[in-house]
Amino acid sequence: MAALKALWQLDIRDLPVIGLAKQMEEIYVPGQPLPVQLPRNSPALHLIQRLRDEAHRFANAYHQKLRKRRIKESVLDEVPGLGERRKLVLLQRFGSIDRLRQSSVEEIASVSGIGPKLAAMLKELLAKR
Repeated sequence: MAALKALWQLDIRDLPVIGLAKQMEEIYVPGQPLPVQLPRNSPALHLIQRLRDEAHRFANAYHQKLRKRRIKESVLDEVPGLGERRKLVLLQRFGSIDRLRQSSVEEIASVSGIGPKLAAMLKELLAKR
């Protein structure tokens, strides 16, 4: 339904749309109360599953690209001595810049490759931002 609403917001109303439920592999058609169930060995069902899987693969690859870009374009770039590998380790450990900002110098220094000096410098820079 969310995809249908998004299409309507873009004023795209004449595009045929279906939804494929993951668990039971039922096909939902807008305006029809009951889902369509194709046999598990149906070539049509396999095609629809492949289309869904490819759409998911494409979306996941796009989001991964955005995530990598966010890591590259970070406030952490301004910290001398903090390269890509250390940035990645910090973000994997804390999950976000906000969580890193809320952490103590000791917690930051406990991360492999980050010493007390670098942790203090990082904490000071994050406090200013």
